[in-house]
This record gives sequence, structure tokens and C-alpha cells, in this order.
Amino acid sequence: MAGSGAGDARISVLYSAEALSARVHELAREIVARMGPRPLIVPILKGSFVFAADLMRALHDAGAAPDMDFLSLSSYGAGRTSRGEVTILRDTEVPIEGRDVLIIDDILESGRTLAFARDLMAARHARTILTCVLLDKPGKLATQLKADFVGFECPDVFVVGYGMDAAHAFRQLPFVGFVEE
Repeated sequence: MAGSGAGDARISVLYSAEALSARVHELAREIVARMGPRPLIVPILKGSFVFAADLMRALHDAGAAPDMDFLSLSSYGAGRTSRGEVTILRDTEVPIEGRDVLIIDDILESGRTLAFARDLMAARHARTILTCVLLDKPGKLATQLKADFVGFECPDVFVVGYGMDAAHAFRQLPFVGFVEE
């Protein structure tokens, strides 16, 4: 258990900072082997920003020189349950047509957000579209989506830390954990 810095909440660690770093570097090598050195990385904000930053540096270490743009989508709002519809809060700015795009997300749960982003990149005529998620939470998919690259399989708990939040708290934690009830 670790203190959270948010009142009396206690966080149990699922994936330590060391385990995250090791897996991110493995993912970078897998991505470069499959996509080459110049993919366009499109993280879905806000939850994936820490993962995406670490992955970008790991891609550099693996010999890649990717470009990056951002997409901010929302399906949760301030709650813990998906509303079932995805809204664009911030769109990409770079041309997508003809690019090899890697969409980065923090967690694959319902699949709606990642499917929306993938369909958006396809509508913009990306040459290839692959997906990378830090966490895959099986059993909750509302789509037929399977991520191309997965960091870890996640138990059915609400996770926080490493950029992910609960009502805007806990993003700063250097590990992935869950709030104890």
C-alpha cells in the first residue's frame, strides 16, 4: 500500500514503477520491429500522457524517431463509468493521410474510445493504424477491438496512477494501483 496524497484514500499497487518501465521498453522494441522507425504516435489524452511520454523516450532508445500529435476524447466525464458515447475534446493537428499511426491509450475496457480513435484515423486515410494500450481489462468490451500492443492484463478494478485518475485525483502516482474501498 502507498499513501496517495488525497485525503485518507489508500492505494494498492498493481504494477510498480520498475515493472512499468521494463514493459514500456519491451513495447517500444515490439513497436519498432512492426512499424519501423517513423510512426505517428497519437496518444489519447488525458489518461495516457505519462505512458505516452515514457513510450516516446523508449522508442528513441529503440532507434525510432516518431512524430507525435494528440487526441483528447472523453467517454467518462468525471465519473467511473463510461457514458457510452465518445466526444472529441481536442483533435489532432497534423495531416494523417498516408501515415503509419500508432494510437496510444491507457486502458482498453469497453473499447469505445479506442475504436472511435481508430475509425477517426481510418476516415482520415492513415496508411496503417495500430493500437497500443498500457492495460487490457478483458471481459468488458462493447466492441470487437483487440489492441495490437498490450502492456499488462488488468484485473477488474478501477485503476489510478501513471496518468490515470479517479475524478481528477491520483494521476501523479509513479505506479498503477487501485483505490481501496
